[in-house]
Amino acid sequence: MAWIYLVVAGLFEIGWAIGLKYTEGFTRPLPTALTVASMVISIGLLGLALKTLPVGTAYAVWTGIGTVGTVVLGIALLGDSASALRLACIGLIVAGIVGLKVLSPE
Repeated sequence: MAWIYLVVAGLFEIGWAIGLKYTEGFTRPLPTALTVASMVISIGLLGLALKTLPVGTAYAVWTGIGTVGTVVLGIALLGDSASALRLACIGLIVAGIVGLKVLSPE
């Protein structure tokens, strides 16, 4: 169950990272409220996952999911660069996430 909490926490991290762009400096109430709610949910679920997962593994996976998802959505929604080198670096992050999951004692 801890891994499910962690993956969902990572998805909410993507939500708040992308949401920050739409708050326009916290001047738009609805995007700001949704972004703050995503932050709270993400941290709450990370905390639940940390009850059983090693902190280093959980934190690395959580930030990795957030990083990869935010980059992908930045490319898809915001026109960020999708250069081959950038995509290769994202592949390295994904490999690290998978490696941490496979090598985790939980």
